[in-house]
Amino acid sequence: MDNGMKIPEYQLFIHPLDLRELRNDIWCDDPVAAKLTLNKKKYDIDIAYRGSHIRDFRKKSYHVSFYKPSTYRNAKEVHINAEYKDPSLLRNKLSLDFFNEIGCLSPKSRFVFLKLNGKNEGLYLELESVDEFFLANRQLPKGPIFYAVDGDANFSLMSDLDKEVKKSLEFGYEKKIGTAQDEYNLQEMIIKINTISREEFEREIVKYLNVDKYLRWLAGVVFTQNFDGFVHNYALYQNGDTGLFEVIPWDYDATWGRDVNGEVMDEDYLRIEGFNTLTARILDVKTFRGQYKNLLKGILSNQFNLEYMKPKIQGMHDLIRPYIQKDSYVKDNIHIFDKEPDYIFDYIEARANYISNRLDTLD
Repeated sequence: MDNGMKIPEYQLFIHPLDLRELRNDIWCDDPVAAKLTLNKKKYDIDIAYRGSHIRDFRKKSYHVSFYKPSTYRNAKEVHINAEYKDPSLLRNKLSLDFFNEIGCLSPKSRFVFLKLNGKNEGLYLELESVDEFFLANRQLPKGPIFYAVDGDANFSLMSDLDKEVKKSLEFGYEKKIGTAQDEYNLQEMIIKINTISREEFEREIVKYLNVDKYLRWLAGVVFTQNFDGFVHNYALYQNGDTGLFEVIPWDYDATWGRDVNGEVMDEDYLRIEGFNTLTARILDVKTFRGQYKNLLKGILSNQFNLEYMKPKIQGMHDLIRPYIQKDSYVKDNIHIFDKEPDYIFDYIEARANYISNRLDTLD
């Protein structure tokens, strides 16, 4: 827990001409050069806006690549998220920490306060990039990583976007690390998910997928209620030793009782069985369904309850509150920010009840 610590300050300098260029076309992914001072150390960086719909928001999110020196805290790049539609600014970090606590690979994150050309830009969430450094920092075997970037990353032969057969099984994914052979392996897994017979599925799928890790990820999506999480908002990592794929969560601000616009999302919005072709096929197997049920019960007892979550949420809220008061984008809504912990507590109780009451449907 970060409580008691000061939030690090990013002092960012972008030449006015480069800043104008950055702002002229918010959809351009080409970075501009900038300088960043952190803990009195200077870094030469490349910086660009990040995200899709979030680029339209007043408070921008950034992708930072370290150029000289080439790494910072054992990373070559980080994402700086504005969390603009989340009135608590807590949900993304809360979710990613939660995934880690229930046994999933999950990016680390921390709050930072950004100054741009000497002016307060506000409170941000620094997110670890899912790349070769992510693996090395956890002493994990090397392996390919694919980002799920749109609704075609639904583990199906059919597109989620136009409801037609996909022209390529690579659609929906962006290769972060890997070779042409790795792309072939990903396509082979998707074919197998869709073509292994029902009788053979339990025996065969474990040759391609780490089922235990998948069920933990599924549980994380279901508890946090990230409706988009089944077809994008994730990365796939193929463990170089086992050859098995694992799912890594990403972009989890539309969670804990609020949707992508920060509006109320009722606790019964997302069904306990989740969505997507792979989830449906896994939960069709009695053994896996029993494993999933036991996992949900364990998480309800150990992590997804007020006794466990309340001090984390309150501690995070107390840590960032003084910085919210210095953030011109959100400080006028501090009265809403102050109500958010109670809102999240209510969500946890209601969602826990909803899931508890439906555990028997997994028998």
